[in-house]
Amino acid sequence: MADINGRRVLELVKKTGNSVCADCNCQVTEYASYNIGVFLCTQCAGIHRALGTHISKIKHLRLDKWEESQVKHLEEVGNIVAKRKYEERVPVCYRRPSENDPQILREQWIRAKYQREEFIHAEKQRYTRGTMEGFLFKRSKVDDSCKQRRFVLSERENTLKYYVSNKKEPKAEIRILDMNVAFAPEKLKPPTSLQITYINQGSTRHIYVYHDDAEVIVEWYMAIRSAKLNLLQVAHPTQPEMELAQSLTQDFLKEGFLCKTGPKPSDGFKRRWFTLDGRKLMYHDQKLDPYPKGEIFIGHLSDGYSIHTGQPAGWKLKDVGFIFHVKTPSRSFVFSAERSDDRNEWIAALQMVISRPMSPQDSFLRGILVKKRGGGSVVSFFSNR
Repeated sequence: MADINGRRVLELVKKTGNSVCADCNCQVTEYASYNIGVFLCTQCAGIHRALGTHISKIKHLRLDKWEESQVKHLEEVGNIVAKRKYEERVPVCYRRPSENDPQILREQWIRAKYQREEFIHAEKQRYTRGTMEGFLFKRSKVDDSCKQRRFVLSERENTLKYYVSNKKEPKAEIRILDMNVAFAPEKLKPPTSLQITYINQGSTRHIYVYHDDAEVIVEWYMAIRSAKLNLLQVAHPTQPEMELAQSLTQDFLKEGFLCKTGPKPSDGFKRRWFTLDGRKLMYHDQKLDPYPKGEIFIGHLSDGYSIHTGQPAGWKLKDVGFIFHVKTPSRSFVFSAERSDDRNEWIAALQMVISRPMSPQDSFLRGILVKKRGGGSVVSFFSNR
């Protein structure tokens, strides 16, 4: 009977919906939760085990023995039926994780589905209320210290504010529509850390925050997405909701150290930390700098943007690593990577950006992304440094 049950389980995996992970859509399923009735990848199965057997009971599809009752429940449920129950009320603003997304997103998605049942009982979705208030640890912009700050999110005011101690006036007031938020565990170390990036007087500003509780930091992340979606719907009433949802937050397409020179071959290379944030290519002295030294807007190829391996015509730089350059309507920006595979990854990421059609939000960004220099005069957003 054990062999028969095992074969029945393997046949169930072939059914529509069961061949991909029920939680992250990974194309390889190796496990099943036999009490919930879903098929899972290895990573998600590990998270299910951490929930406890009172919530999810896990077995390997091939290595474990299967009982008749367990197989029967899998036959009755399966991924498609389970999704109808556990994902019935997932709000559009909620980011459904894929297999390559940050681990914290996948963990909290699974806990939200099966442990807290947030998408069965919509009243549990505190992040969709348009407001949120609480304390987060914020990194200082001058050193590595982190101090608690009170943060207040208001969709009605289109702001995220944070306060120092008991002061009545906020230390900073950030427009929700001007911000991006991304998980940054590699930079701040805690897996529960976020990088908030926004426009401040024509330039980009970064702040880094974290909370000890993974559920809380993900709630902040989703609350910002929810508020931003509602504000975008007001600003762009004819644009489909699902299209707007795609621009709520963006993981950085690529980050890392590159060497960059100025507009002339004689300017020399300087090592900078680069971040590709949508259509903004920013460079910094160090990875946790609060402000970039310069920002390059990456437009569409039809507007004169292109990416090339090697040096611009007429340049004859020697012994400077693996060179590539970005051609813009203003000038060419020349970069050098330490490895050929790193250069290829940068080129692929930038090619993806210039091939993507410009959205209304991109056009807005291009209009406001300026750089202020001495005397307060506003100049082009292309920096020569």
